[in-house]
Amino acid sequence: QVQLVETGGGSVQPGGSLRLSCAASGVSTNIDGMGWYRQAPGKQREVVATITSRGNTNYADSVKGRFTISRDNAKNTVYLEMNSLKPEDTAVYYCEADVRRMFSGNYYPAWGQGTQVTVSS
Repeated sequence: QVQLVETGGGSVQPGGSLRLSCAASGVSTNIDGMGWYRQAPGKQREVVATITSRGNTNYADSVKGRFTISRDNAKNTVYLEMNSLKPEDTAVYYCEADVRRMFSGNYYPAWGQGTQVTVSS
C-alpha cells in the first residue's frame, strides 16, 4: 500500500515562498502521475498542479507563473515550489499519486494527509 506524506507547510506573509514535499512509499515504478491539490475552508478540493512520470506538467490558472511542480522519481518525491504567495493560496494542500495496482494494472489515486499553508499578514 502506497503511503504519501506531505511536509513543508506553514505560515508565510504575502509575497513569501514555501516549498512542499511529498514522499511516497513503495516502488516508484508503481506510480505514474502525481499532483498537488488544495482545499480552502468552505470550498471544494481543486487541482493545483500535476506532473507525469516523464515530467510533463500542468497548472491551475490561478498559480501559473508562481508555482512550480517537480519530482524526483528516484526518491519517490514530488515537490511544489510556491512563490509570490497570496492570501487566497491559503488552504490545506494534498499530495496525490496515481498508483498502479500490481496485478490488474489499473490505477487508483493515493492521497496524503495534507499540510496546511497559511498566507497572511
